[in-house]
Amino acid sequence: MSPVPALNLPALHASHSGCWLMTGGDTRSFSRGEAIMAAAETPLLMLNAPLVASRLGYPELSGLDLLELFAFVHPARFMVPTPRGLAHALNLPEAEREADVPLLLARAAAALFAHCESDEWAEREGAWSVLQSLVRHRWPWAQLLLPHVRRPERAERWVFSKLPEWEERPPRPQPAHTLLDPEAVSDRLDDLTGHGSERREGQRDYARAAAHVFEPRRERGQPNMLLAEAGTGVGKTLGYLAPASLWSQQSGGTVWVSTFTKALQRQLRRESRRAWPTDEAARETPAVVVRKGRDNYLCLLNLEDALQGGGFTGRPAIFAQLVARWAAFTEDGDMVGGDLPGWLPTLFRKRGLAALTDRRGECVYAGCPHFKRCFIERAARDSAHADLVIANHALVMVHAARAQHREEGPNARPARIVFDEGHHLFDAADSTFAAQLSGSEAIEMRRWVLGPETKAGQARSGRRRGLSARLADVASYDDMAGKAISDARDAAMMLPADGWLARIAEGEPLGAVETLLAHVRRLTHSRDESGSGEAGYGIETEAADLDGPFLEAAADAREALARLRQPLLKLTARLDALIASGEDAPDWMDGQTRQRIEGARHALSWRTDTLAAWEALLARMGGPADPDFVDWLAVDRAEAREFDIGLHRHWLDPMKPFAATVLEPAHGVMQTSATLCDRSAPSDGEGGRDPDWARAVARSGAGHLGLSPKLAEAASPFDYASQAEVLIVTDVPRGDIGALAAAYGRLIEASGGGVLGLFTAIRRLRAVHARIADRLARGGLPLYAQHVDPIDTGTLVDIFRDDPRASLLGTDALRDGVDVPGDSLRLVVMEQVPWAKPSILHRARRAAHMQQFDANRQAYDDAIVRARIAQAFGRLIRSKEDRGRFVVLSPAFPSRLLSAFPQGTPVHRLTLDDALQRLQKSVSSAQPAENEEERKG
Repeated sequence: MSPVPALNLPALHASHSGCWLMTGGDTRSFSRGEAIMAAAETPLLMLNAPLVASRLGYPELSGLDLLELFAFVHPARFMVPTPRGLAHALNLPEAEREADVPLLLARAAAALFAHCESDEWAEREGAWSVLQSLVRHRWPWAQLLLPHVRRPERAERWVFSKLPEWEERPPRPQPAHTLLDPEAVSDRLDDLTGHGSERREGQRDYARAAAHVFEPRRERGQPNMLLAEAGTGVGKTLGYLAPASLWSQQSGGTVWVSTFTKALQRQLRRESRRAWPTDEAARETPAVVVRKGRDNYLCLLNLEDALQGGGFTGRPAIFAQLVARWAAFTEDGDMVGGDLPGWLPTLFRKRGLAALTDRRGECVYAGCPHFKRCFIERAARDSAHADLVIANHALVMVHAARAQHREEGPNARPARIVFDEGHHLFDAADSTFAAQLSGSEAIEMRRWVLGPETKAGQARSGRRRGLSARLADVASYDDMAGKAISDARDAAMMLPADGWLARIAEGEPLGAVETLLAHVRRLTHSRDESGSGEAGYGIETEAADLDGPFLEAAADAREALARLRQPLLKLTARLDALIASGEDAPDWMDGQTRQRIEGARHALSWRTDTLAAWEALLARMGGPADPDFVDWLAVDRAEAREFDIGLHRHWLDPMKPFAATVLEPAHGVMQTSATLCDRSAPSDGEGGRDPDWARAVARSGAGHLGLSPKLAEAASPFDYASQAEVLIVTDVPRGDIGALAAAYGRLIEASGGGVLGLFTAIRRLRAVHARIADRLARGGLPLYAQHVDPIDTGTLVDIFRDDPRASLLGTDALRDGVDVPGDSLRLVVMEQVPWAKPSILHRARRAAHMQQFDANRQAYDDAIVRARIAQAFGRLIRSKEDRGRFVVLSPAFPSRLLSAFPQGTPVHRLTLDDALQRLQKSVSSAQPAENEEERKG
């Protein structure tokens, strides 16, 4: 093979095992200090500058980042952001040693430059224009790229003119009533799995059971409901897609599938192509649509503002230009979990990503010049005509709640819903239907009404405008609407403004709400007995036995909120009248203006509902407790710094509003998961582990509608007795960080990498990582970690999956929703039992559970822990070929929690040395088999 050409630029590679710098074709090992000095003198080639900066301990590091170059040349294309991933993406030889990485970087840069000169560059369109802008913003790559990007013969269109426009369509007809034939469901499943694939009876039974939710509803407010537990490996995705696709085909209706994690959304998008092949030419709209919240999508008006200045200079301006490149090639405009590489925003300040999405509900709808090309509006319209809508739990709940106040077509409201990852449904409902009156929430309300302000309190120029600017035409036409807007602006001035935290800390709050928050802080600190305040963690206290000054402040704050809500309600009424005016509507109210006013009307409804919830929360202060709710005060802290103060109200059982909002209007609902039910072993330790369906039904919301859902169970097809093993290590002292770090290091070395380490505290994770990362890297075992490496969680999992010798440390986000089949994940290590945080809310729900099920306190806590352990164990075995071990570093691991593991899984209590011997034996015994496979190959 002829040598691959390399760009003649100095290149730097830094990892936990050392630093290597290539200059003039020669590569030498450098100290961190020398590498920093070299980077300060001249721009260096590097891969993932923030990660290199973290490795060197030099946050100001900058240079020629190959990830930025890749994002320019190949927008909307993902690559694993490691030397190995870069080599694979560009079809280059891998670096055999870390010392060879700088040469690989130089070759990769040359390959990308050469691709820009090639006639096969599929993403050439728009590159020249964006590059000229990047030259003005002094992007480090710009001058180097100029000779390699040909100037087009004709002027290139701006990105906004290249995007296709969506068109309004008539509402989709009501779906036809149809009964699914069980044999037809089985046949459809065979089509999806492939007729030559292994026949799995558990999956077939599961698919037939899922057909129940697509039967015609018998009574209003009584949906067909199914709770289905399917063990890992059953194939539940295709199991419910089989009847869903068959029903959609026969009835012409829409099925919603809701997940909790973005990883499962991506998997569902891939799997759905089997049921709905990607042949959109014959359809006016896509058959499958992914829906997310508005703050996930690129806002074109924000992008235009950023490209034209809008406060974007320096690095944020460069990020905006690269996003403009991506916008021209993206499939759906999804910036979080879509085809925008997850590592791209992490190369820049986080503000860049937030500023390019609609996170404050400021959308002007039809008043936006890009309304007809808006990614969000396109997704909303496509979903109303799609066969399958893939969404998340929170969006489904919000969508169902808003549909109650809208007059839309029959497919606008989710009517047939499959909640995958159903074990998270309770927590998702808890977050969705909670109320929180905090400083950060109140200041967002102020900004929505007033718009951004200068330090003098005046409105700031720019596209992010307040309520009066968004509805200026209405105010000039309708005096009552104009007065309502003016009154709302005056009332919003009383809400917390920038600097509110500092003023409260200094004892100088401004306005009624800031004064209330100051009293919340005072009482919370004075009542804290946990010691968390001294340790720098968040603290909380019950909203009970409140003193006079607090109650007086609560009454004043409630009155201030009412003064804001009342004019917003009046404005809503005026907008309703304007929309309903029909032929008497003013001349200026064309179709687009009407849509903009309708959008403002829905935004007002959301804000007034929020204000009403805050008022209800304050009205309860000093009065009798509402048995449906749990209220408390809290000071939120991170790393010993306060970042929010507030009052919180959560439903004691959030499935009560979930049932009224989501279940009651639906026709069919399925809740499914691998861990839907708790399984506790019999008291005598013998016999089977029967699923606790009573608790699962109670947490489903069915009881609030008097429903008795159908139940289904499909056992995992895996042979856990031979594929997995649980090792409970008994000699790592609790609280000894040194011993904990040593145990992790030795386990990773014994396993040869492939370890997923799960922590219950970020502080311990960071401490362990700091002690072992360098030593492991020197042994060729890279270690990555959440909350340490400047990489988003999804990309960290991609890196871990791509390298069998890598290991990954993380917290709750890695406990479920992570799919790493094969050799990349061989060992899961849990540092201790993941007990629930003993919060006020947890205590109240535990008491309610004890009363409902005549159980003890321990039973409630154990059920939560078993579910967490079961989800963590579920990461280990993902296919019949997988083999692995699950290690718990907890000497006092209770035997009653062992039922969290699949029945038949061997469990051993042993010392760390004995556990290491078992690991080393399995690694050494697997090596000859691997060598034999290589010889046969």
